Amino acid sequence: MPATFAEAGVPEALVRSLASRGITEPFPIQAVTLPDSLAGRDVIGRGRTGSGKTVAFSLPTVAVLAADTAPRRAKHPRALVLVPTRELAAQVAETLNPLAHALHLKVAVIHGGVGAGPQMKALVTADIVVACPGRLEDLIQQGGVSLDRIMVTVLDEADHMADLGFLPSVKRLLDRTPLGGQRLLFSATLDNGVDVLVKRYLHSPVTHSVDSAESPVPDMEHHVLHVGADAKATIVRLMASGRERSLLFTRTKHGAKKLAQQLSRQGIPAVDLHGNLSQNARTRNLELFTTGEVKVLVATDIAARGIHVDDITLVVHVDPPAEHKAFLHRSGRTARAGAEGTVVTIVTPDQRREVEQLTRKAGINPKVTAVTPEHPLIAQLTGPVAPLREMPAMPVAPQTPAGTRAGSGGGRRGQSAGARSGGGARPGGARSGGRPQGGSGRGGHAGGGRSGSSAGRSSQGRSR
Repeated sequence: MPATFAEAGVPEALVRSLASRGITEPFPIQAVTLPDSLAGRDVIGRGRTGSGKTVAFSLPTVAVLAADTAPRRAKHPRALVLVPTRELAAQVAETLNPLAHALHLKVAVIHGGVGAGPQMKALVTADIVVACPGRLEDLIQQGGVSLDRIMVTVLDEADHMADLGFLPSVKRLLDRTPLGGQRLLFSATLDNGVDVLVKRYLHSPVTHSVDSAESPVPDMEHHVLHVGADAKATIVRLMASGRERSLLFTRTKHGAKKLAQQLSRQGIPAVDLHGNLSQNARTRNLELFTTGEVKVLVATDIAARGIHVDDITLVVHVDPPAEHKAFLHRSGRTARAGAEGTVVTIVTPDQRREVEQLTRKAGINPKVTAVTPEHPLIAQLTGPVAPLREMPAMPVAPQTPAGTRAGSGGGRRGQSAGARSGGGARPGGARSGGRPQGGSGRGGHAGGGRSGSSAGRSSQGRSR
């Protein structure tokens, strides 16, 4: 297995681009897949989110296009990356852009929730398109882009696209690409119809598995807290009160919005992330959380897959998910790339049997503790308490109308609901500056538990 990107066959210009952002050694999924993908083979890469899949498919995609001597044609990109959500599209492009720039290639990002005009313009000169299926189909029908020159097609988070019902759209898009093109499929699992894509569209693929979704995470500590129904709200507030980043999951959009508002009113700045928010509100809230201006994000399962934010030290299942795969994907937001992390599931008496079955199916053996708000374990899990902060009113943000597809965004824009975005208010004072160069990743592959500042970290970060 190659120890460096150069040994794996990555072109020198791309090696330099990675090194400029502190990425010098490949993660396992990159080391095992790059020799085959750079050689032009179809590849299946299996690994949980955070294992480094984005860099693993970005490098061969850019390398193949850089070696192609054919002239660029307007509205005829040569590489396509399909993703299930808007947030993942933006984060994949964040990884691709510096690599593409190093070889004079252009990237266009296509998803719903925003106007189509700028995207149509970007497609005129794009070499690589990162897209959600619904909006891309809309723009094809409008004559904005053709896939007949695609040389490399990547399916990222393929199992999540299947979970969201995008397989018919994915098949239609793949049918528009040339038969002889290279296909790279990256996924945590190969169930829910992903195997159909493999059999139909990949030619003699090589499969590499690293850190599948079902494999245990050695640096992830699981706790189940049995609480009384009347004490749950207090314990949730205490779990959100630490100085480090924490991600709280609820089952419903309304629950996420309500909890973020409650925490903010109590002096714990929090923002929400769910399908009812407009794209601008989703982007703003994720940015506030990513930069550390707000330390608490309250989300539905939309954030369980494809949201890559480093240094989330605590994940709290405020509402246990409906099935064990969602439990694993939610939990996977922490303990990323070798770092330590803690996962807490808050369980009321009526949920105990359900959670026992959930953790058993997930292969998790959590530490179970009955707690009250005064129990010392709560302070141990949350760490030092952050000072309470008053927050001015946040500007009203439009929400996505009911029925609009959150993942792909579709192609039609409805009327805004005009409701508040939740999450209370923007913290007072100046912003804490931009993201550290190279994202908000950790230095190298080293872990580190509840480290304080994120400044200066320059690993693969959210470029996974």
